[in-house]
Amino acid sequence: MNSILTKPVCYEFCFPEKDTLVRVEVGDDGVTVRATRDTFTEQRKASFVRELAAEGFISDTYRWFSSARAEAYLGVHWRVDYSWLVIPPYAIATARRFTLRLLVCSMLFWLGQMATLFYC
Repeated sequence: MNSILTKPVCYEFCFPEKDTLVRVEVGDDGVTVRATRDTFTEQRKASFVRELAAEGFISDTYRWFSSARAEAYLGVHWRVDYSWLVIPPYAIATARRFTLRLLVCSMLFWLGQMATLFYC
């Protein structure tokens, strides 16, 4: 029996008021919701799953569940996990250059102030 493994479909959402990023992975084994922080209440988790179903991101079978416990959804798994976040190398290089320039300029400014203080 040959089975074809499919790559899960991923959607990413940002909730700036909660300072949380959410990644929804839809696969053959169900739906996995990975949040960077545990900021959702059980009622908000259930509401989010219903919104995903209503918007067509996940199967319509999840649309009519009204349980306040998100774990009650068959096939929906909530995880607090930020390992999926990847900082691009160009962002790291830009931040490193900025930090080095800031430190060098601060040091030169401080040396200028010390020279002025001691020689004047």
